[in-house]
Amino acid sequence: MEQQNLTHLNTLLGMLEQGQFVEGMEAFFAPDVTIQEVGQAPKTGRDLTIAVEKELLEGVSEFIQYRAHTIGAGGDKTFYEATMEFKTTDGQHVVQNQAVVTTWQDGKIVDERYYHGNV
Repeated sequence: MEQQNLTHLNTLLGMLEQGQFVEGMEAFFAPDVTIQEVGQAPKTGRDLTIAVEKELLEGVSEFIQYRAHTIGAGGDKTFYEATMEFKTTDGQHVVQNQAVVTTWQDGKIVDERYYHGNV
């Protein structure tokens, strides 16, 4: 199971590195996925989470990078550290470091938690 989850994660990370955030969510989020950013209420449902992501991406004028640094797996979970860098439509240059913990079931993400901070 761990190796299969790592394979799925690496495919997803390849998509994220290309800026294909919505496509990655469409490919790997289960219909009833729950995601949660640190300090925020969870969001449940693939359609809702994709709609929220599209709204966030409307504020991005330039995608610079998404790079995973450390990747691991244990049981039904994968985890990684990553740096995301982009420019916003209001001129901000954002560099965000995050750790992501993902729970997998049958090749789909059923729960994902994001822990992050800005540089």
